Amino acid sequence: MITLDSPVQAVLGDHKKAEKIVSGLGLRTVGDLLHHFPRRYLNTARLTQVSELQEGLMLTVLGEIVSTRMASYTDRRTGRPAYRVETVLQTDGPRLSMTFFAKRKHIAEWNAARLAPGTRGVFIGKAGSFRNQWQLTNPQMVLFGDATDAGADGVPDDAAMTIEALTDVFPIYPLTAGVLSWDLQRAVRFAREVVTGIEDALPDPVRHRHQIIDLRTAFDQIHQPASFEEVEEAQRRFRFAEALTLQLVLGRRRRALMAQGAQARTGGSHPAGESLLERFDATLPFELTVGQREVGRQLEHDLAQPHPMNRLLQGEVGSGKTLVAFRAMLRVVDSGGQAALLAPTEVLAQQHYRSISTLLAPLNGGSTAGGGLFGGGTAVELLTGSMTKSQRKEPLSRIAVGESGIVVGTHALLQDQVMFDDLGLVVVDEQHRFGVEQRAALTDKAGTPPHVLVMTATPIPRTVAMTVFGDLEVSTLTELPAGRAPIQTNLVPLAERPGWIERVWERVREEVGKGHQAYVVAPRISGDDTEQGETDAVDLDEDGNPIKSPSGQLASVVDLAEQLGGGPLVGVRIAVLHGRLPAEEKDRTMRAFAAGEIDVLVSTTVIEVGVDVANATAMVIVDAERFGVSQLHQLRGRVGRGGLPGLCLLVSHAEAGTPARERLEAVASTTDGFALSRVDLEQRREGDVLGASQSGRRSSLQNLRVLRDEDTIEEARAAANALLDEDVDLQQAPLLAREVAEIESSVRADYIEKG
Repeated sequence: MITLDSPVQAVLGDHKKAEKIVSGLGLRTVGDLLHHFPRRYLNTARLTQVSELQEGLMLTVLGEIVSTRMASYTDRRTGRPAYRVETVLQTDGPRLSMTFFAKRKHIAEWNAARLAPGTRGVFIGKAGSFRNQWQLTNPQMVLFGDATDAGADGVPDDAAMTIEALTDVFPIYPLTAGVLSWDLQRAVRFAREVVTGIEDALPDPVRHRHQIIDLRTAFDQIHQPASFEEVEEAQRRFRFAEALTLQLVLGRRRRALMAQGAQARTGGSHPAGESLLERFDATLPFELTVGQREVGRQLEHDLAQPHPMNRLLQGEVGSGKTLVAFRAMLRVVDSGGQAALLAPTEVLAQQHYRSISTLLAPLNGGSTAGGGLFGGGTAVELLTGSMTKSQRKEPLSRIAVGESGIVVGTHALLQDQVMFDDLGLVVVDEQHRFGVEQRAALTDKAGTPPHVLVMTATPIPRTVAMTVFGDLEVSTLTELPAGRAPIQTNLVPLAERPGWIERVWERVREEVGKGHQAYVVAPRISGDDTEQGETDAVDLDEDGNPIKSPSGQLASVVDLAEQLGGGPLVGVRIAVLHGRLPAEEKDRTMRAFAAGEIDVLVSTTVIEVGVDVANATAMVIVDAERFGVSQLHQLRGRVGRGGLPGLCLLVSHAEAGTPARERLEAVASTTDGFALSRVDLEQRREGDVLGASQSGRRSSLQNLRVLRDEDTIEEARAAANALLDEDVDLQQAPLLAREVAEIESSVRADYIEKG
């Protein structure tokens, strides 16, 4: 008996492509094979629309043969006669020539016969040009019509495949090297015929309530649909099922968090006006925005509960998230607890440390010295991986006995020797850069579960927050504080206007001449050396395949600084900053830039978040197509922070009409981060948001797209809550419970949580 759990070899048998299907596509079981869905479908009722052709573009088209001729020639290598069949394929657009070679005459005659004018089929090959005519190079094909001649003597089975029974919908599958779409089509067809015991994890009441088809029907309709309506029915079933399972995981997590005990942090019993938070608020030289006050009230309410706060704070660059988080940290210190701020880089940790020290200076006699006591008897500490053992000794001691109420650090906070006296709040900045294990290592240092606040400056659409951060309450800051100036963003298209680069550096000199400062951002440190964890943005075509980026050596910080200093920016004070520099040098450079001792800082993306220099008014991002939308938006947020208008120039070799160019044009057209986050998702799927970095890797969501399937996600969330309200352990839906348990214990759960 063959079931969904049977090895996939049970249906592949001794098929010569079996090993390639198993290893190349990672399909281990029959269920894996049946869940390997077509990536798209061709409408066999009409020819494929082909618009702009490009050399090397992989085409999958449904076309019709309009002419065929057979010719003989002499093979130069063997001196023997050989044959070729020359055909012309008509699409709903340009015509494409195709040539098929054969060493034996009867095979050439067989090809000419089955490729007679009027024959229709699916053809897959790379677009090329020869003698000013477009052609399909080495095409693979499956023909529609009579199959009586298929398998002629000496003709490979793959080349001979013909479809007799034809519907209006032809599936095209994701492939691997050496495997064709129809190899999978035949394997899936046989699997559907022989598999037994298909049990549906969706309970019947849920299916009927939401009008979802059963699993076996969905398999049939997704792989061999009779119409596009059947495709939609099947896709809706699989999308709903995935959304339901994920929402059940998140819903159970929310309930588990609510069931945990935590120490309420109400601010202690200080006399009126004497708490640290009240005294700090009294020193602020500006008014909090309406949004900052509202989110502050939300955090105070959460901190006062006997269960852990688990909240996501998102907002535009410069919206004041750090100030809101800091006020929450003071509230916890007032209650007698400690707060830890975890940052992804040393540059950002040092920036946070300096900012907090500056904010607290009025409570500390005007001193911003690190580690010193401020009013109320608490110290602020900085812990980073580059600190020596002797440098860490005293801070570790103060943290362990509770003398230090606020600790700022990088991954160094996760080390075993870091012990807290009473860790009450963990603030994680740019949480998507950390793994679940890292976050857990910090929260485990608390005697009772600490309250957790996650901050991100990457705006997240509502459905993403619902799907990815569904176990977190979400607060959003949309206002910008007073004094933030507009940022003008311009695209510098070197593919068409190579001479404009001279004007770019002239604009930088002009800003420096006004007494301002500028950033120059490059994608490399030197040569091909990138920042740790950084990858180039990779654009995908409609089939999810990477699109080749503009060729050429990418700009690097080291080389660019040397070129600018000896050329267009000669005489300008230039410094470099990247993650491979010693911590002391990075800190010294940032302090010098903040003090106005450096005019132009040539940097990698280490300045992406947290760096705040009010006098910086210009930024040039070189090879901007190598960065994602959210990253570009974050980077340009470093300028215009001091009330002076900001300028961001996106320098790129991307050609017009390419996804990379469209991405840059979108960034140049708006400073609305939430609108740009939708552009990012539409172009690049959910990989970035779910933590797969901007590398084109497959999203951990297999069927769902959080923008396209917004209604399905909301429907599934309501269904999940209803199920959990009745039966939190899902005892009445054992198959669904098993799927939920598998996700909860798998790497995918990490993806969901860390975003």
